[in-house]
Amino acid sequence: MTSDTHPTSLPDTHRLHAYLRAHVDGCAAAPQVTRLAGGQSNPTYLVASGSQRWVLRAKPPGELLPSAHAIEREYRVIAALANSDVPVPRAYALCEDPEVFGTPFYLMAHVDGRILRDPTLPGMAPAERAAMFDELNRVIAALHSVDYAALGLADFGRSGNYVERQVARWTRQYRAAETEPIEAADRLIDWLPRHIPAGDATRIVHGDFRIDNVVFHPTEPRILAVLDWELSTLGHPLSDFAYHCMAWRTAPPVARGLAGQPLADLGIPLEADYLAAYCRRTGRAAVPPEEWEFHIVFNMFRLVGILQGIARRAAQGNAASADAVATGRRARPLAEQAWRMAQRIGA
Repeated sequence: MTSDTHPTSLPDTHRLHAYLRAHVDGCAAAPQVTRLAGGQSNPTYLVASGSQRWVLRAKPPGELLPSAHAIEREYRVIAALANSDVPVPRAYALCEDPEVFGTPFYLMAHVDGRILRDPTLPGMAPAERAAMFDELNRVIAALHSVDYAALGLADFGRSGNYVERQVARWTRQYRAAETEPIEAADRLIDWLPRHIPAGDATRIVHGDFRIDNVVFHPTEPRILAVLDWELSTLGHPLSDFAYHCMAWRTAPPVARGLAGQPLADLGIPLEADYLAAYCRRTGRAAVPPEEWEFHIVFNMFRLVGILQGIARRAAQGNAASADAVATGRRARPLAEQAWRMAQRIGA
């Protein structure tokens, strides 16, 4: 993981030291704790003790939305995937006692490698970019091919009607976090339940699979760890993949994305080719265009709900990231883009 850090006020680490000595081998010296950059939702810290290093993911302080910041679920899925084809950090311990660090947290291995935040991968050769995107495709396809019941995750979420339930859930989340009226979001809330495609499937879904939530090998186009499993559950794999593919539809300042980029020159696959590769890897038939577009629109709305949550926490003063206010302002243009796309489906 990167060493891109910034200072922040931290709880007293004496109780954390006692906890680490009891639960983690190799923690002799008092830990040094540094806030890691990023982590809009759950504050993330580098914990160092002598030559040992771990990453601590904690719930943010303050009033939280229902079912949000589920670090317990993150810990469970990472631990379950340890021996699968999905690369994850080693999970060490889950602490649900807020007295130890101020809020509940879990501890995982620190993975040395590259976290790449710009999907255009500046400075790389076209062949390098192609290999990196092929690896992203391989890993999310591997996740959606896992036998979740065999890993003890049969109860990790509900089976069936995932998209319908997600539309209802993110509508509630959006309403609970609403900071200002957004007409396009209101229109999507009316439109989405009436246009859910037929058919269903159930797999482990990550919920936030994107290039800056994986750790690449320091020099190779190989993913060493997938991070940030807070939104993971059992759900529709195509919806999860469509969220990942929103990068092809967005661009700054709304989001770091690939829209408008000369993809062929860069060595980055076209969205249609990337989807086809995923379908080959997972054994899925080709996806009808209207079904695919629906999943993109829904996931844009879902991201609008996430951004509203960030904006709400910023207004309350308990956001996990210093740039939360600017991040929250992306909700309106994204909702408007999603509504324009929805109006074209079936037209």
